Amino acid sequence: MQPEQYEQFDYARKRIRQKKYLYYHFVLFLLGSLFAFIGNHFMKIGDPLQWYKWLISIWLFIFILHFIKIFITDRFMNKNWEKEQIDKLVAKQQKKITQLESKIDNGSIQK
Repeated sequence: MQPEQYEQFDYARKRIRQKKYLYYHFVLFLLGSLFAFIGNHFMKIGDPLQWYKWLISIWLFIFILHFIKIFITDRFMNKNWEKEQIDKLVAKQQKKITQLESKIDNGSIQK
């Protein structure tokens, strides 16, 4: 397997693992919400403030952040994006080095 193929394989494996953990998170969220609802309504655990609604709301917010990270952020900021950003920074640094070298060669920088 060539290095480029290995990188593609590794990236695909990481993306699949991320999605798998998101699906686990979703199932855990559903089951946890169901148990919180049952615990509050049928077993009369808690007070009349209905704490389970706060729990489900906070957990839903965390799940939405997880979803955004997996399907939006990581999709656009993947390996290709990282490579492009690194290449831009390296080119910018190389340009600065070239400018400084030309100034030194011309004698315009004095000690």
